[in-house]
Amino acid sequence: MKAIFPGAPADTDQPVLIGEAPEPEPADNEAVVAVEAFSVNRGETFQLDGGLARRWDGWRPGKDVAGTVARAAADGSGPAVGTRVVAHPPAHGWAERVAVPTTDLAELPDSVDAVTAAALPLAGLTALRLLRATGPVAGRRLLITGASGGVGHYVTELAAASGAAVTAVSATVERGAKLMELGACELVTSVEDAAGPYDVVLESVGGTSLPTALAALAPGGLLVWFGQASREPATLNFFDFFGGPNQARIQHFDYTTSDTTYGHDLAALVRLVAGGRLHPEIGSVRDWSRTADAIIDLRARRVRGNTVLTVS
Repeated sequence: MKAIFPGAPADTDQPVLIGEAPEPEPADNEAVVAVEAFSVNRGETFQLDGGLARRWDGWRPGKDVAGTVARAAADGSGPAVGTRVVAHPPAHGWAERVAVPTTDLAELPDSVDAVTAAALPLAGLTALRLLRATGPVAGRRLLITGASGGVGHYVTELAAASGAAVTAVSATVERGAKLMELGACELVTSVEDAAGPYDVVLESVGGTSLPTALAALAPGGLLVWFGQASREPATLNFFDFFGGPNQARIQHFDYTTSDTTYGHDLAALVRLVAGGRLHPEIGSVRDWSRTADAIIDLRARRVRGNTVLTVS
C-alpha cells in the first residue's frame, strides 16, 4: 500500500515522501481503517524535524484519520466492516490503511463527512480534556494564547458555550477573526495587550508569552501550560510572584495522560459536531499527494485552522 514517510529532517522543501509500506498487521483488538482523510498537526511537523523525543525507528506520521473499517477487530470489539469512523492511532495514519485499537475510534453519522471528522482527534481531544482539567468555567474569565490554531478554535467555542468570558490571543486580527464568531469576548494580537485579571490562563506558546500571561492571572488563578509553539524556553522569576499573582498555580498538561483511550471523547466530539454545537475550521483541503506543500504552509503559518489531506 502507499504511505507517507518522513523526509530528511533538515530538508525544508521535502519534509515527507510517498512510498510503499507493508499492510498493517492488526492486533486482536485493532480494526483496519481504510483512510479517506487525515489532518496534519503542528506537533507532527516538529516530529518530522526530529525535534521531539517521541519518534522511534520505523515511525511514520499520522494520528488523525477518518475513513471506513476495512477489517473488523478479531476479538469482536468495535464496529463492523463498512462502518464510517474517526480514529486516533498512535502513528502511521498517513497511509491508505492503518490499524487502530477499537478503543480509539468512534462511529460517524452520515451528517459528518470525512474531512470534518479528520480535523477532530488531536486538537479536539486536547481542547476537551484541557477544559476538563481547568474545572468549571461558567462565569470565569479565561485567556488562551496561540488561539488561532485548531486547539484554540475548539477551546474558544467550548468554553464560551459553557459560560466563560474568553479572551483569545492571535498573531493577527485576520487569523483570529473566526474566534469572535465562535464566542470569544475579546481578541488581542499580543499577550501584553491582555488586561486581565484572568481566573484561568491556557498557555501554548512558551518563551516570553508564559511569564507575561502568568502575570495577568487573578489571585489564586490557574495557568495550564499545554504547549510551546514558539519552541523557545520559558523563564520564570520566583520573586515576580510577590508582585502578583498571589498564590497562582501552574499546571503542566498532556492530553494523553488523563485517559489513555480516546473513543469515548471522540464520540462526544462527533455528537457536538453533528448537533451543530462544535464547528471545526478547515483552513486547507488538498489531495495527499500535496502533503509536503501543506506542511510547508503550516510551518509558515499560512493556514488558519486545520489542514486536511484527502486520500485519493
